[in-house]
Amino acid sequence: MSDMTTEGVQLCFYVHLRARHDGRLLSEWLLEQARRLGIGGGSVFRATAGFGRHGVLHEEAFFDLADNLPVKVEFLLVPAQADALLAHVREAGIHAVYATSTIRFGVLGAQ
Repeated sequence: MSDMTTEGVQLCFYVHLRARHDGRLLSEWLLEQARRLGIGGGSVFRATAGFGRHGVLHEEAFFDLADNLPVKVEFLLVPAQADALLAHVREAGIHAVYATSTIRFGVLGAQ
């Protein structure tokens, strides 16, 4: 039995843990918008440390900087879905760093 794979796009948004949009955490807002667009899933990963373009190091160990830790919101998509989600986020005026990669993905086992 062969695995079914899809040529697609890995779309990752990098935002601050406590960043908000429309009164919700931005990471939650991104997941909700993806769901509304019919995207099959997404995940949020929290960093334990990081720094951005301004060079400020944020770590869990520093209580006053812990709320500003980065999170990654990740989706595995077909290209049209990635384009639609990026367009939607742009239209909402969201400030976020994002990255895309060309990937091949699939599901193992029985569905």
